[in-house]
Amino acid sequence: MQNNSEDLLKKIIAHAKEYGYIFQSSEIYDGLSAVYDYGQNGVELKNNIRNYWWQSMVQYHENIVGLDAAILMHPTVWKASGHVDAFNDPLIDNKDSKKRYRADVLIEDYIQKIEKKIDKEITKAQKRFGDAFDEKQFRQTHPRVVENLKKISEINKRFNQSLESGDLADVKKLIETLNIVCPVSGTCNWTDVRQFNLMFSTQMGSLSSDAQTIYMRPETAQGIFVNYLNVQKTARMKLPFGIAQTGKAFRNEIVARQFIFRMKEFEQMEMQFFVKPGQEMEWYDYWKNERMRWHLSLGLPSEKYRWHNHEKLAHYANAATDIEFLFPFGFKELEGIHSRTDFDLNAHIKHSGKKLHYFDPETKESFVPYVVETSIGLDRMFMAILCHAYKEEQLKDGSTRTVLSIPAPLAPYKVAVLPLLKKDGLSEKGREVFNSLKKHFMCQYEEKDAIGRRYRRNDAVGTPYCVTIDHQTLEDETVTLRDRDTMAQERISIQELIAKLREVLSFSS
Repeated sequence: MQNNSEDLLKKIIAHAKEYGYIFQSSEIYDGLSAVYDYGQNGVELKNNIRNYWWQSMVQYHENIVGLDAAILMHPTVWKASGHVDAFNDPLIDNKDSKKRYRADVLIEDYIQKIEKKIDKEITKAQKRFGDAFDEKQFRQTHPRVVENLKKISEINKRFNQSLESGDLADVKKLIETLNIVCPVSGTCNWTDVRQFNLMFSTQMGSLSSDAQTIYMRPETAQGIFVNYLNVQKTARMKLPFGIAQTGKAFRNEIVARQFIFRMKEFEQMEMQFFVKPGQEMEWYDYWKNERMRWHLSLGLPSEKYRWHNHEKLAHYANAATDIEFLFPFGFKELEGIHSRTDFDLNAHIKHSGKKLHYFDPETKESFVPYVVETSIGLDRMFMAILCHAYKEEQLKDGSTRTVLSIPAPLAPYKVAVLPLLKKDGLSEKGREVFNSLKKHFMCQYEEKDAIGRRYRRNDAVGTPYCVTIDHQTLEDETVTLRDRDTMAQERISIQELIAKLREVLSFSS
């Protein structure tokens, strides 16, 4: 199972490079660890995901507006937010391999192995009992499952207590007690656990003598908080209202080999929703439902998603949950929904000396709003779509094809226009069709290679529809429209083509 998952991830990574989705950054210089570039198809898919999120968050909500805050901010912002003093990862080195790991990731991976044992027991029982199977009861009564669930609970409890109390020696003891070994050396020869701040710092100033240390932002949320009053007043917003933002963030963290899942430079899509104190849990539940609905609207199956409620809350939160997605390496966080209370605004009031209160014109009250946050990693969403879309199919004629079944509205190129031949006026007609379509959709024009090979190439790229120009087109102004996923073909008039494509390339279709 593990090897199959690793093989699948390797295939996806290779496919992403071969078809212009993702390249290793600075590859000609042997690359830069955990930094990636998006190729010609990758940038289109990424833009489409971002645009659909923005449309869903801002365009569809009259009480949510957008923002694009600067990456560089006053260093006191990060002091106020707690990042300077507390934005750390517990790191541990293996003395034999000289490799460094996040202690929490080592423990998470160990717990995931236990969860796989539980899933295996559940799968066996489902096959045995069929429709009569009650998973909830099975989890509560099956001896091995109960024992493993208890073990997971005890590990989490001890680990969280050790981190909260700052007892890093006990974190090391836990790793040793569980006999967690280095994936490279296979030994349990560990150093002490140490805290390592994740922020990238740089200098601002023309002279070294007057240079000021500033930070590359480790999250985008603080740009929203420090601008909250500017936006509220200029947009004349009334509670409840939200501010949405997408943008780059930077974290100097130790990265597992999980492709673009965890990177040093990544992009977030966040929305901070400002509410009246006491109403935060109502809106927390609302945004949990809304965000899961958004994910399922992409056409990805519900069984690939699950909720993970936080046992250990961040210092700013009074409730937190993650939407996790089933990647080839297991369920991992895709989006977080947090009730952040009034921590951030109060912290900036304290450190800046400025009033960031909201005045309610109806009740004549002045107070600091509470905040409910939705935060999704754009790169992780990209990876989730890529992992789900990648398929190797055995066809009826015995051949195989590799296809990226990306949701059609998100696909980098929506249509490929393919003249059957270069001669007999088919190229000229193909160009005519292409020029009419490109005003409405991202299109590609191809006339090299046999038509079957071009179909396969577009399947691998993820193009939802191919329009084939043949000799009949010259006679009756019709073309063949081929569907990527079903490979079904239909004859359609050129005049109807744009309307038909708009219909099938919409999320509402």
